[in-house]
Amino acid sequence: MNISWSEIKPYENELPTNYADRIGRLYTDTVTAAFKKSNGQFFTPVSIAYFMGKQISVNKDSVSVLDPGCGTAILSCAMIENLVLQSKVKQIELVTYETDENLIPGLQKVLEYITIWGMRHNVRIDCRSYCEDFILSNYSVLYSDTIYGRAESLQKYDLIISNPPYFKLSKEDKRVKAAQCIIDGQPNIYSIFMAISALLLAEQGQMIYITPRSFTSGRYFRLFRNFLFKHIQIDFVHLFNTRKDTFSKDNVLQETIIMKCSPKKGADYNVVLSYSEGLSDLATPAIKEVQRKEIIDLTSKELILHLPVSLEDEKIIRLFKSWDGNLNKYHIQISTGPVVAFRSKEQLCETSGEGTAALYWLHNVVKMLADHPVVKEGKPQFIHINEMSVSTLLPNKNYVLLRRFSSKDDNSRLIAAPYFGNMTSCAHVGIENKLNYIYRPKGHLNRMEVMGIAALLNSDLFDNYFRTFNGNVNVSATELREMPMPPLEVIESIGKDLIGMNDYSMVNVNKIVNKYFM
Repeated sequence: MNISWSEIKPYENELPTNYADRIGRLYTDTVTAAFKKSNGQFFTPVSIAYFMGKQISVNKDSVSVLDPGCGTAILSCAMIENLVLQSKVKQIELVTYETDENLIPGLQKVLEYITIWGMRHNVRIDCRSYCEDFILSNYSVLYSDTIYGRAESLQKYDLIISNPPYFKLSKEDKRVKAAQCIIDGQPNIYSIFMAISALLLAEQGQMIYITPRSFTSGRYFRLFRNFLFKHIQIDFVHLFNTRKDTFSKDNVLQETIIMKCSPKKGADYNVVLSYSEGLSDLATPAIKEVQRKEIIDLTSKELILHLPVSLEDEKIIRLFKSWDGNLNKYHIQISTGPVVAFRSKEQLCETSGEGTAALYWLHNVVKMLADHPVVKEGKPQFIHINEMSVSTLLPNKNYVLLRRFSSKDDNSRLIAAPYFGNMTSCAHVGIENKLNYIYRPKGHLNRMEVMGIAALLNSDLFDNYFRTFNGNVNVSATELREMPMPPLEVIESIGKDLIGMNDYSMVNVNKIVNKYFM
């Protein structure tokens, strides 16, 4: 369907934000879901646009605004409406970037209208729109403080607002090579947008982004976090309790946050945390203020950003910070299951027999139970032991098995089960790649350690802590390796209590864990 843009005119007294939304909806109907996904193109709902626009305040009569990955400029419109109606601003310079050539005519209609609307309110709005890649046009700012600095001519902005594209980039992508200084592993394009924007801020500038929450933890974003928190301070964060509501019209299940930042002025500052269930209560969010050190330790290696949504969450974070142990300190390791199903296809079998080992898949692991065999189509429960497979098998000893992924239907992010070597007489056991396994490389975990670790990981206490920094369905071995743990003797005591009671229900697990800590 071709849109005749010249016929899509603003209604009488229509607000620019609503006009931008109308243009966006018309365009969205002409493209496929596959196109949206491959381009990371998910337009911002009006309510979120207004919410983000109202977080910005200025005390000057002339401002410059950048909207990278602007779509139909709905975010710019919402912020400009707020500036025009709520501040003394008399002149606005708006710069937009958008790569979708088919969307540019619609964007131009919106920019023309915002200019006219500004004139009606005695505010001059000058717009410049670039149909080019924001990253490739501005990446030199990432190297401005090195001998390769080439960013002297790049403009700085008072205000930056963005709903950037969300998708992973291949390591061969030109944008990855351009932003290599902030990349470790497979990057998501939104993080490069954020990094460049942070360095395009004027000295007293403000930037506000709506992005996935995935950057707040995990190894692949560690270099990015180090870069970001070196250059900016977080002023405000809004969290949504539901994954489904934020971009519901595009069926986006990614957990998103809204974050407002400014150039870093020091290490001691407060952060405003805002919270809503979804869009329906966005106008009346719960708000509180916390010290920066309560949500991020700038001296830590991982620089994990914790985002508590309640007093209970804050209490849990303080409890974990009081522990100085972790798996590494207890000479306990966590690794990813070495059996990759498609590579081992010829070695997998449905029934046990001489020369086979049990193979544990994600579905074999439920809370406090490693159940085997559990027949499921396409998931053979055994693996042949031979020269082709033996390098992927583990010695049969005590482990804690942990799902690497939770599904949208799981109530918990952490799902772990004790596995004991006496569950089979075989010398080997197979652990599929969608599971992590916890073990002691030199020696073995005793039964109390296995039960204690499994109980802690399955507990509401650990699940709630994990949710304060992990906003996706992945359970990273790196995060668990660094996660604070109580003293080893306490872990063993929890395991001993469970074994003594012989009740491994989650009601009892939580009761025992809470007895020690809550």
